[in-house]
Amino acid sequence: MTSAALAAPTVHTGKTAEVAHFIDGRAVSSAKPSFENRNPATGEVVSLVHEADAALVDDAVQAARRALKGPWGKMSDQERSAILRKVADGITRRFDEFVRAEVLDTGKPVSLASHLDIPRGAANFNVFADQILTASTETFRMATPDGAGALNYAIRVPRGVIAVVCPWNLPLLLMTWKVAPALACGNTVVVKPSEETPTTAALLGQIMNEAGIPPGVYNVVQGLGPNSTGEFLTRHPEVDGITFTGETRTGEAIMAAASKGVRPVSLELGGKNAAMVFADCDLDKAIEGTMRSVFANCGQVCLGTERVYVERPIFDSFVERLKSAAQGLKMGDPFDKTTNLGPLISAEHRNKVMSYYERAKAEGARIVLGGGIPKLAAPQSGGYFIEPTIWTGLPETSTVVREEIFGPCCHITPFDSEDEVADRVNDSPYGLATAIWTNNLTRAHRLSARIDVGIVWVNSWFLRDLRTPFGGSKQSGVGREGGVHSMEFYTELRNVCVKL
Repeated sequence: MTSAALAAPTVHTGKTAEVAHFIDGRAVSSAKPSFENRNPATGEVVSLVHEADAALVDDAVQAARRALKGPWGKMSDQERSAILRKVADGITRRFDEFVRAEVLDTGKPVSLASHLDIPRGAANFNVFADQILTASTETFRMATPDGAGALNYAIRVPRGVIAVVCPWNLPLLLMTWKVAPALACGNTVVVKPSEETPTTAALLGQIMNEAGIPPGVYNVVQGLGPNSTGEFLTRHPEVDGITFTGETRTGEAIMAAASKGVRPVSLELGGKNAAMVFADCDLDKAIEGTMRSVFANCGQVCLGTERVYVERPIFDSFVERLKSAAQGLKMGDPFDKTTNLGPLISAEHRNKVMSYYERAKAEGARIVLGGGIPKLAAPQSGGYFIEPTIWTGLPETSTVVREEIFGPCCHITPFDSEDEVADRVNDSPYGLATAIWTNNLTRAHRLSARIDVGIVWVNSWFLRDLRTPFGGSKQSGVGREGGVHSMEFYTELRNVCVKL
């Protein structure tokens, strides 16, 4: 490997940028770039990405371990909090640069990246800068045989070196959702971004240096998953904890790797989320919310809705109104502020989603809208766009109704009773999120307690207070993040017993 003062990866006229690793406070390259990073909106090469081998991953882990014993490990909570606020300020100061990098990597509309991804990336650091100053622990006074008593109190200590394995759908947002609390608690991190979206994690390294984060506290290793960077990192014996967001099969592999050495994991995995729309709902709000939950980020949201259950009296009206709204979505140049539906992340993923579109047709679905690949003008003609799609008419046993697709599509089914819809929603191996649309709050409370998921929205979707627990049940994950719940994962509790 070689170290180099590589600039933040950007697209240069006549020259393809390179995305390197970030280790011990500096950019580090492998012998040569290993794979291409393509713009999903055009199919054009954005950059060439370096891939970390086992030796380079070990360098990153060792740098992180050294940093634990350095100034970072000796800082007070107040000092770390102040530095994290500088990181947030740094992201905001270079806002346009982060937006451009995120749009080129993901193809998502600039309106989405500039209103969600980058602001939340900065907000995550501010939220946990606050949280570390307010997190409390338990204190107990106990009796002793001599009558003097003893005092027990708990203190939080950093877990150590944390491996942060990130998805491609919300790269900066979900990466900082893990990095910010890990650093707030005094840990050091080695981040493995998705190979599809390597850029903002590398760019954040520059912000860390500018904010005064000591070398080795924040490290980034680029590369693939199995038999590559991801596996080298999660199997590394000196990684003390692993946090991952992504598909369930990868989560299972990470959990298996973490079992050696009995290391803790925090896993936010797949979902086949449902919405329940009752006849007494505010239909305008239900249509607007369901539009967002089905089609936002081209359906590539772990919390997105792929199953929609609508009470029979309003079923036909709901289907037609959702169709009409979806017909108004505009695909095209993601830097055009009027574009509101981007592409899928890759040609491979589009092939996967199209295979489900074909299965729906073969299984006898009524195709209300979409079902194919749109024809767009150049350069978007080379992108990985797919039509927003709505189906009805399939049984609950259908592959399309059972399996996560992760595209801009949903199946809509009528129901007649609360018991019926609750049973259908719970009949899934997943349990991440659900949305309930009703003006009957007694029903809303009753159903919220009954549905086997980690997150329930009532008359809303994607509304988040970052202090609340976030995560899934069943095959949708292990553990909770957010507020004090993140503190529980990123720290060890140590009890101190003082004899009085």
